[in-house]
Amino acid sequence: MAAQAVRPSDAAPTPSRWRTVDIVVTAVLGVAFGVVFWAWNLLWAAVGTAFTAFPPGQAFMYGVWLLPAVLAPLVVRKAGAGLFAELIAAIVSALLGSAWGSIVLLYGLLQGLGGEAGYAAFGWRRYGWPQALLSAALAGAMAAALDLFNYYRDWDAGWMTTYTALIVLSTVVIAGVGGMALTRALAASGALSSFASGRTRV
Repeated sequence: MAAQAVRPSDAAPTPSRWRTVDIVVTAVLGVAFGVVFWAWNLLWAAVGTAFTAFPPGQAFMYGVWLLPAVLAPLVVRKAGAGLFAELIAAIVSALLGSAWGSIVLLYGLLQGLGGEAGYAAFGWRRYGWPQALLSAALAGAMAAALDLFNYYRDWDAGWMTTYTALIVLSTVVIAGVGGMALTRALAASGALSSFASGRTRV
């Protein structure tokens, strides 16, 4: 009987087969983070004047906006979870009133794809530290590229490089390390008992 406690799918989850619980939990994560995004937008705007002399420095705060893209795949372990959660979060933040308008939907889509790529590189079958950190780094790089193209084309190369490096670092720490820590905490609490992430150590 003990041998039946862990099914083969727990060790190698099917990346494309979504259950109802996967859809619901990913959507809930997206909505919750959409509210967080809205609040973070307000904080970003409120402290912006502190970085007037060196605007790229504010990028250390950026990683919060990439958390769903990294966290959702760690929780549900399904292809597309990062894209789904990040896009839902962007939609919710836009509906609540984003200062950046509807362009946040494009950000949600492309940042979600960036985060998804970190897991896609391993066939959506591994969900450990390397995958989470790669996902975070790629999502951060995508966010930086979007910002530099849309808002900061007039910056010099030094500012652009610093901004990109800070966003990637922020995302790796907040979304990568933070996402892994949050997944472990949720698993330890029993909240992920319906998922492979709640039955295997990550």
